[in-house]
Amino acid sequence: MITPRTYLDYNATAPLLPEARAAMIAALEQFGNPSSVHAEGRAARAIIEAARIAVAALVKAKPSEVIFTSGATEANAWVMGAGWTRIYFADIEHDSIDVPAARSSAERAALPVDGNGIVPVESVAAVLADAAAARRSLLTLQTANNETGVIQPVADVAALAHEHGIAVHTDAVQAAGRIDLDFRSLGVTTMSISAHKLGGPKGVGALIVRDGTDLKAMIAGGGQENRRRGGTENVAAIAGFGAAAVVARNRMADWSRVCDLRNELEREILAVTPNAVIAGAGAPRIPNTSSIAVAGRVAETSVIKFDLAGVAVSAGAACSSGKVGASRALRAMGLSEDLARSAVRLSLGRDTTRDDITAALGAWRKIMAAPAMAA
Repeated sequence: MITPRTYLDYNATAPLLPEARAAMIAALEQFGNPSSVHAEGRAARAIIEAARIAVAALVKAKPSEVIFTSGATEANAWVMGAGWTRIYFADIEHDSIDVPAARSSAERAALPVDGNGIVPVESVAAVLADAAAARRSLLTLQTANNETGVIQPVADVAALAHEHGIAVHTDAVQAAGRIDLDFRSLGVTTMSISAHKLGGPKGVGALIVRDGTDLKAMIAGGGQENRRRGGTENVAAIAGFGAAAVVARNRMADWSRVCDLRNELEREILAVTPNAVIAGAGAPRIPNTSSIAVAGRVAETSVIKFDLAGVAVSAGAACSSGKVGASRALRAMGLSEDLARSAVRLSLGRDTTRDDITAALGAWRKIMAAPAMAA
């Protein structure tokens, strides 16, 4: 008998939605090049433009502002490498922000983070007031943290940055489709999102670029994507992205139930393990994410034990889960090295059930009842 598995790693990726799969299969039948003017090309182009409208609607942007990419990592790298003199960012950012920012020629300026993982608006005001003017500056602030789910005051920070003539980027990968997003109201210059967090395919995402923004082409040599990303578009993947965006927009109300399940999970874990720490619990969070640390435990060991118990969870960002070491984001929040190394992320999806929560709690009890392994 095969034991059913419980999947609680939606922040790493979500299962492909049936609607996205169907849209991709249908798109594969449209073999025309979307840049061609004949009927076959126009049919492929229509698929892309319908998806562009759907993705724009999800984040309340204009379709003309949506540039399809290979994913949010590419979108983030594109913005970080856009020739800035200075980049303001905090240590809670995803590696797809941190690494290209470090590799750029820009001066890097740190933004403070409080114990709940929030970049305080008043602290940003102080940093910007004390800084000497830079010719081309960027401030990047994620919408929601991939490890803790903590939501940042992006709109307020963006308003401050614009007063100083500073462009603003937000990595909205974990927020898109889980909380209401309004690109216009946030006041940001650019925003990155990813299809596979929504139940779309891997390998496709978008950079939302405010109309009128001066941003050099990521890939030159073709006129695709408003002359900003040359190369024939991945029509099938984009179709799947658009379908997933429609489902995400139509099912936003589901996240209230998911939030209740997440809160129930945390209450039960704290009852079993009173010394557990829920990172960012005192801040607004997206409804599906819980980062739980227990002193004396090692996250990688816990993740393996969860897996053996039939439950898929993560030791933080999926891109970094194979690395041994403390979470940079949790250390920025003031957690000790020991606690930061122990944190396990459980992230729920729209289809998570109470049975999944029961399975996770059963695994947690067994794992925490066993002696802690030496690091």
